[in-house]
Amino acid sequence: MIEALRSDEIIHRLGGRFKLCALIQRRLKELVVDGARPLVEREGRTDLELVIEEITQGKIVPEWVDATDEKASTGPGWPVE
Repeated sequence: MIEALRSDEIIHRLGGRFKLCALIQRRLKELVVDGARPLVEREGRTDLELVIEEITQGKIVPEWVDATDEKASTGPGWPVE
Protein backbone atom coordinates (compact mmCIF):
# COMPACT_ATOMS: atom_id res chain seq x y z
CA MET A 1 0.00 0.00 0.00
CA ILE A 2 2.59 2.54 1.07
CA GLU A 3 4.73 1.35 -1.83
CA ALA A 4 2.32 3.37 -4.01
CA LEU A 5 4.01 6.51 -2.67
CA ARG A 6 7.26 5.50 -4.34
CA SER A 7 5.70 6.17 -7.73
CA ASP A 8 6.36 9.64 -9.13
CA GLU A 9 3.03 9.45 -10.99
CA ILE A 10 0.94 10.09 -7.88
CA ILE A 11 3.27 12.90 -6.79
CA HIS A 12 3.05 14.63 -10.17
CA ARG A 13 -0.72 14.11 -10.35
CA LEU A 14 -1.22 15.93 -7.05
CA GLY A 15 1.34 18.67 -7.67
CA GLY A 16 4.26 17.59 -5.50
CA ARG A 17 5.30 15.80 -2.34
CA PHE A 18 4.22 18.59 -0.01
CA LYS A 19 0.71 18.70 -1.48
CA LEU A 20 0.47 14.92 -1.21
CA CYS A 21 1.54 15.14 2.43
CA ALA A 22 -1.03 17.88 3.11
CA LEU A 23 -3.77 15.79 1.48
CA ILE A 24 -2.83 12.73 3.55
CA GLN A 25 -2.82 14.78 6.76
CA ARG A 26 -6.17 16.39 5.98
CA ARG A 27 -7.84 13.08 5.22
CA LEU A 28 -6.31 11.38 8.28
CA LYS A 29 -7.74 14.14 10.46
CA GLU A 30 -11.17 13.62 8.90
CA LEU A 31 -11.03 9.88 9.57
CA VAL A 32 -9.53 9.92 13.06
CA VAL A 33 -10.73 13.16 14.66
CA ASP A 34 -13.90 14.01 12.75
CA GLY A 35 -15.13 10.42 12.41
CA ALA A 36 -15.55 10.45 8.62
CA ARG A 37 -16.35 7.16 6.92
CA PRO A 38 -13.71 5.52 4.72
CA LEU A 39 -14.33 5.57 0.97
CA VAL A 40 -12.77 2.11 0.52
CA GLU A 41 -13.11 -1.11 2.52
CA ARG A 42 -10.88 -1.15 5.59
CA GLU A 43 -9.87 -4.85 5.23
CA GLY A 44 -7.58 -4.66 8.28
CA ARG A 45 -5.61 -1.66 7.02
CA THR A 46 -4.26 1.12 9.19
CA ASP A 47 -5.70 4.61 8.80
CA LEU A 48 -2.64 5.71 6.83
CA GLU A 49 -2.89 2.74 4.46
CA LEU A 50 -6.59 3.47 4.04
CA VAL A 51 -5.95 7.10 3.06
CA ILE A 52 -3.25 6.12 0.58
CA GLU A 53 -5.60 3.59 -1.01
CA GLU A 54 -8.33 6.24 -1.30
CA ILE A 55 -5.87 8.55 -3.06
CA THR A 56 -4.48 5.89 -5.42
CA GLN A 57 -8.00 4.80 -6.39
CA GLY A 58 -8.94 8.39 -7.17
CA LYS A 59 -11.63 8.52 -4.49
CA ILE A 60 -10.11 11.74 -3.16
CA VAL A 61 -9.10 14.60 -5.42
CA PRO A 62 -8.02 17.84 -3.73
CA GLU A 63 -9.47 21.11 -4.93
CA TRP A 64 -6.09 22.26 -6.29
CA VAL A 65 -6.10 19.47 -8.94
CA ASP A 66 -7.87 20.57 -12.12
CA ALA A 67 -10.59 18.00 -12.80
CA THR A 68 -10.44 18.76 -16.55
CA ASP A 69 -6.74 17.89 -16.68
CA GLU A 70 -6.24 14.51 -18.35
CA LYS A 71 -3.47 13.66 -15.89
CA ALA A 72 -5.72 14.39 -12.92
CA SER A 73 -7.64 11.62 -11.28
CA THR A 74 -11.12 10.90 -12.52
CA GLY A 75 -12.41 10.59 -8.97
CA PRO A 76 -15.52 12.36 -7.74
CA GLY A 77 -13.68 15.17 -5.96
CA TRP A 78 -13.15 15.82 -2.30
CA PRO A 79 -15.88 14.03 -0.37
CA VAL A 80 -18.70 16.22 0.82
CA GLU A 81 -19.95 15.39 4.28
